[in-house]
Amino acid sequence: MVGGAWIVADVILAPFFGPIAAILAFWSAYSFLEWRRRVRTERFIAQLPELARVLANATQAGLALRTAVGMAADELEAPAGEELKKVADAMAMGHSVEDSLAELQERLPSRELIVLVSTLVLSSRAGGSVVESLRNLTVTLEERKETRREIRTQMSQVTVTAYAVPVIGIGSLFLLNQIMPGSLSAMTGSNVGRICVLVSLSLYGVGFWMIRRMSRIDV
Repeated sequence: MVGGAWIVADVILAPFFGPIAAILAFWSAYSFLEWRRRVRTERFIAQLPELARVLANATQAGLALRTAVGMAADELEAPAGEELKKVADAMAMGHSVEDSLAELQERLPSRELIVLVSTLVLSSRAGGSVVESLRNLTVTLEERKETRREIRTQMSQVTVTAYAVPVIGIGSLFLLNQIMPGSLSAMTGSNVGRICVLVSLSLYGVGFWMIRRMSRIDV
């Protein structure tokens, strides 16, 4: 992918843009993987209210936490079901409840999961005395889920703007080269032209970073 981007930019634009396109391709691939990881974490967080509800019902019925986790793994869809299956397998192999849940927390870091893990650790020590805490946690997680959804909806336009900024910059290069073939090669043929291009691309990158930074709201 990186090599392909280098070759395409070299052929379509100018040799100067080959390394820049390779760097952008590498960054895009890394950002895509990070995005997929965040999406999986968000999907898991969205399932936490149902997870807390299942665990509360199982605990109230007198089931041990190990059994309750296994039951939740069978009832819930991915990714919660898959992650809880890993937790149940780890506990079946002799890992403690605290260590198994700590591994889950490392794989899917979030504030909501920290609270749930703390509650489950107490549950493993105090038994059914934390059923009410789990039920209260279910209500709290539902409220946080709705709040996060509202914020994401309201900030969607800002997110689109953040991605539109670099697209406009890169698209203008293609447009300029189509209108005046060879103009980019001539522009990057001198040190002044190269510096101007690098400064322009850097400004677009800073604009993208600032917009994304301002639109990121932790709930």
